[in-house]
Amino acid sequence: MRILCLLLLLLFPAAAMAQTRAAVEAQFRTWLDQTVWPRASREGVSRATFDTAFQGVTLNWDLPDLVPPGMAPPARQAQRQSEFGQPGKYFSRGSLDGATATGRRMARQYAQTLAAVERATGVPGRIILGIWGRESGYGRADIPHDVFQVLGTKGFMSTRAPYFTDELVAALQIAQRGAAPRAMRSSWAGALGQPQFMPSNYLGYAADGDGDGRADIWGSAPDTIASIGTYLTRHGWQPGRDWGFEVTVPANVSCALEGPDQARPIADWAAMGIARVGGKAFPAAELRQPGSLLMPAGRYGPAFIVTPNFYVLKDYNTSDLYALFVGHVGDRIQYGTPDFAAPWRGTDSLLRSDVAALQRGLESRGLDVGGADGLAGFRTRRSIGQWQAAQGQAATCFPDATLVRALAR
Repeated sequence: MRILCLLLLLLFPAAAMAQTRAAVEAQFRTWLDQTVWPRASREGVSRATFDTAFQGVTLNWDLPDLVPPGMAPPARQAQRQSEFGQPGKYFSRGSLDGATATGRRMARQYAQTLAAVERATGVPGRIILGIWGRESGYGRADIPHDVFQVLGTKGFMSTRAPYFTDELVAALQIAQRGAAPRAMRSSWAGALGQPQFMPSNYLGYAADGDGDGRADIWGSAPDTIASIGTYLTRHGWQPGRDWGFEVTVPANVSCALEGPDQARPIADWAAMGIARVGGKAFPAAELRQPGSLLMPAGRYGPAFIVTPNFYVLKDYNTSDLYALFVGHVGDRIQYGTPDFAAPWRGTDSLLRSDVAALQRGLESRGLDVGGADGLAGFRTRRSIGQWQAAQGQAATCFPDATLVRALAR
């Protein structure tokens, strides 16, 4: 079969592609019946639910990271040729102002629901609003995909097929509970509804916020609010604590002290000369509690002392900038908090492959970067600072072209 496909590609490229795709579609149907159906059946999914979920479903060849049968995965370097984003771009004027203005309207419209969920979970309504706004524009963003097509395609032929197959079975369990399969709209990655839950998260955390006995995260704002609150409280949100505070970090305090594994009482950070911006004092109740240094752009941007609640926000989306954005938007909604005091200064435009090469260079020198994935998380940032200090340089704790040239040799 493989030799035939290769011959067809050489002799009749357009016809061969159609023939090859038709053959892969047939393999997809076999995979559904022989691999997915037995697993779904063991999880209590009926054949009627299974057949309805996949009625008319074909592979979506436009999704990223696909590896059709018989083809090798893309080379590692080719996967890393996207741009490593500059942190300041995440906080565009339009994104901040839009999320804040609409969030204030939602705060008024759903004040009772937000208050009830806060009483039940300890999660402040402003934090729930920040996540809701970022994930789906408070339910106004288009959620364009059929989840069974997305997860079926990615479970059958993607670079993370086992993960997406697990999520596909979870989606079938949701349909078995009563959700209409064609109404289960998702992102291109299979994230569902207004809170953008993966199906396994729906099964674990979706909640009924309007009392109708269902957890409808596609059409119900109260259910969405309750589900986000439930997720955060079950991931360890600490009631009564903030998520963090913008601070100034003196030049004599190393940016390499960043990271949750170097947390210390907030009073200790204050004793080192780290102060809240605007002359504000840290809340008295926070001083004996642990806090961590966060410098998402190293010395090129704002700095923060964050609490364990910040890392609960990161459980929702594993990005420092995401957690910082939703916490900041929540504060803007409730308190009218202004923009960060420190600017996001310009940084070099790099490819993710450049950052990955830099990370491998740091690893070869015995430093822990958390994996050479092309994304500069806190382990990479502080490792940069440690290497710079060892070279007698001023530590910036952020990748740039000069560092790539020096470390990627």
